[in-house]
Formats: sequence, structure tokens, C-alpha cells
Amino acid sequence: MKRNALDTGMNVKIKRLFVLYCLLACVPSGGWGESFRTSIAGAVEVSPHNPAGVSLAMGYNSAVFIDTGEDFRFCKGVQVELSAPRNWLSYWGSLGLALYAGADKKTAGGTADLDVRRVYFEPLPNKLQSVYQIPVRRSHGLRNSPYSTVIQELPGDESFPLLFRLFPVSKGLSGEVENMLFQLSVKPIIGDEGAVRFIFRYPEQLAGKPFTVLVDDVLLEDTSGEQLLKEGEHYLSVLSDDYRNESRRFMIERARVLDLTVELRDPTPLILFEGPRDARIFLDNVPVTAGGGLLPVEPGVHEIRFQVSDYTIIKTMTVQRGKTYRAALTVDLAVSEE
Repeated sequence: MKRNALDTGMNVKIKRLFVLYCLLACVPSGGWGESFRTSIAGAVEVSPHNPAGVSLAMGYNSAVFIDTGEDFRFCKGVQVELSAPRNWLSYWGSLGLALYAGADKKTAGGTADLDVRRVYFEPLPNKLQSVYQIPVRRSHGLRNSPYSTVIQELPGDESFPLLFRLFPVSKGLSGEVENMLFQLSVKPIIGDEGAVRFIFRYPEQLAGKPFTVLVDDVLLEDTSGEQLLKEGEHYLSVLSDDYRNESRRFMIERARVLDLTVELRDPTPLILFEGPRDARIFLDNVPVTAGGGLLPVEPGVHEIRFQVSDYTIIKTMTVQRGKTYRAALTVDLAVSEE
């Protein structure tokens, strides 16, 4: 019994060493170019608009193209999940998997001769489900775990489309292995960001005047493109000597773009006058009309006078640049009980 257990242990070690030798012999070290012929099982495009991803079947000697869509800037990476049939456990050590950069997905199906650069490989694990995470940005925050492997060698999304491949590492495979179908599922790893696109509109007479934009009190150097922000509430401030200062809050949703229109207004102060129909209103001794709309005035101290029959009330006010004021005369009746 001890001898059989020892033989079994030695066979496992020899098998692992043989698999490793076969994998290393397939491609030069350093991720150099590799040429091979394989069967193309299909192509998938990963998008944050389809968080569930795409699934397809592939055989023991086939490959799948993996590409990213235009909105992939909201994603941290791609997750690849390979599910093996139950009878695979009896043939562990006969297949390997690899990931390649520099792929050209012109071939949509059938057999293809490819010239690519290998960025990752390993013996197909002795389990029914394997998960790989492919980062596409430097600050991705992905970590290896007992349930998934992070492929750190990939330089970024400029390597897409990628090629995911299964291939034999030993000769004389049984017909059962050759007829096995593996299920490949590919989906995006969505980050916690969205984007905002600012649209500034100006008064015709003030077009082209300079202004400063702050988002969450941080200076925004370039406002012409989309700004990536964490999901949640943010604060916008627009400061200018030529427009009214503007401020507002806005919400960013995950993997979505918000178009935020900002109307830049003339900074001339405005006053709206309201009063009884028979009231006479004066601004700095000049008659004005109640309900006549917003009246532009110069910044500084002004005198407002309301006259109703023999009743006169006078107020002085300091008008500031970029502000809007309401001057209203109201008549109130107070009733009290003693």
C-alpha cells in the first residue's frame, strides 16, 4: 500500500513537470511572438452596458477573441470564467490555457493561422471552474483570491483584442477529451465611476470671456472633454470676472455620462420691483414700473422710494455684482387678542 501511494505521488509530480516542460517549450521566454493554427470558436465584445457578459462553448483546441467596446473607460478590467465538464477531472494535465495580445479578429470562425504574443499561460487547473481577471488600467485595485487569478502581465486595454486559447500539451488525447466542450463566460469588471460632460452657454455679447471651473473644489484645467468622477454627489463652481458666479450640485451614476448645461449670465445686478397698483416707485429719484421685469443697475448704493397716496417709505440698499434683488412693498394687517 505504501509503495502504491509513493508511486502515485511520483506519477503526479512527473506529470506536473511534463506539463510545465510542454508549456515552456511552446513559446520562448519573455512573451515573444508565437505562431500556431487553431479553431476560432467565436468573438465576444465586453461592454458595461451588458454587465452579465457573454457566454459561448469552446473545444479542447480552440480560441476566442475578446474585445472591448467604446464605453470601456468605465471598467477596471475583464473577467473570464472557464467552466469544464465533470469528466475533465479524469484528464487533468493534458490541456493548457493561454492568453495572447496583438490578436487580429478578422477571422470570425473556422481554422486560422495566427501570429500573436503570449502574455499568460498555465496548465488547465484540476477543477471545474476557473476565474481570471484581466486589468485594463494601472490603478485597478484587483487582487488575487482563492476564487480568481489576476493576470498582472497585461499592459492595458491597448492590447485588445485578446485571444483566449485552450490547447493540448500532450499527444495521444482520448476521444473523450477531443469531444469535451468548455463553457467560456466573459464579462466586464465595472468600476465605481461615471462621467460628466459640461456644456457652457454664454450671452452673445460676452462670448469667449474667461472663467474658472472647480469640481469638488479642485481646479479643472480642461473642460472640453468628459470628466471621470466617482459615482455619487459632486459640487460645481464657476468663477469669473465677466460672468455671474454659478454653483450647483449634480449626481454621477455608475458607467453613465451626464450632460450638464451651465448658462453663464451677464454679471450686471438686477432688481425686480413689486407693489400695489397705485404705488409710485422711484430708484434714485427716477420713476420705475412695478412688474416691469428685471431692471439692470450698477453695483453700489441705491435709494428706493415707494409712495402710496400720502404714505412714503424709503430704503437704501447696497447692490453687488452678479446678484438679483426683489424690492416689494407689502401691506399687512395684524390682529391680536389681549
